Amino acid sequence: MTLAPEQPADLYPTRGPKEAVTRRQDPVVWSEPGAPGPFTANEVAAYDRDGFLALDRLVSPDEVAVFNRELERLTTDPQIRADERSVLEPGTGQVRSVFEVHKISEVFGQLVHDPRLADRARQLLGSDVYVHQSRINVKPGFGATGFYWHSDFETWHAEDGLPHMRTVSVSVALTENYPWNGSLMIMPGSHKTFLGCAGATPKDNYKQSLQMQDAGTPSDEQLTAMTAEHGIRMFTGAPGSAVWFDCNCMHGSGDNITPYPRSNVFIVFNSVENTAVEPFAAPVRRPEFIGARDFTPVR
Repeated sequence: MTLAPEQPADLYPTRGPKEAVTRRQDPVVWSEPGAPGPFTANEVAAYDRDGFLALDRLVSPDEVAVFNRELERLTTDPQIRADERSVLEPGTGQVRSVFEVHKISEVFGQLVHDPRLADRARQLLGSDVYVHQSRINVKPGFGATGFYWHSDFETWHAEDGLPHMRTVSVSVALTENYPWNGSLMIMPGSHKTFLGCAGATPKDNYKQSLQMQDAGTPSDEQLTAMTAEHGIRMFTGAPGSAVWFDCNCMHGSGDNITPYPRSNVFIVFNSVENTAVEPFAAPVRRPEFIGARDFTPVR
């Protein structure tokens, strides 16, 4: 007889009757000081301080060209568009996101195993890692909607059951990320504080939240206070550049009303020592293509 894993204590309460601020109780960098890896000691220190780190060029222009051809194939394939892992823009019907892209696409699947990504994730998280989530986000020009301010960990904790902040995302630019085409914005240092959001989680909330997030978003008052304390950093860069950011960073992006598309591939690495349990603040788990339950280490 196999017993289900015991549900750990909830260190980060959220989705209650009112917002609640909790000091971070987990490390940001989990490896020992001076642990070997692709990041320099100064880069690791900057990530620990700010919650993110930008690299001007993680992948080459030739590789970006391959990724963009694959992006075009995925977003125009009728079968992919009809798949539940694809999220469409409510107004235009254009592809907004494709989830579990490392399983749908061999090209993006190889990227997950690339040492330039996986070794950096292991260095920051201090363990072997698996893919909690992968997706391509597409913001075509003239009206693609943004992603409202949120902490990924708030959702992954509440709805996927990740117990600790031992998760890192990397966003690789597939197109030019300009200041005006809906680029990523992060509040530096916001990862040191957890903001538990108000309001219960509706059943099957993911169906709504992947198009327009509601549950798990902070109040205007809290966002105003956090911005006053931390400020906002916007990330721009050429195709092939990348941003690594901690799971608890407060971040978002605006609409793209320019002619210039913005497309990025996101890989979310989680520690194999932080595997998902039952959701902490949701009636049911989200589907596995959004919050993985396969904890096989990336090799």
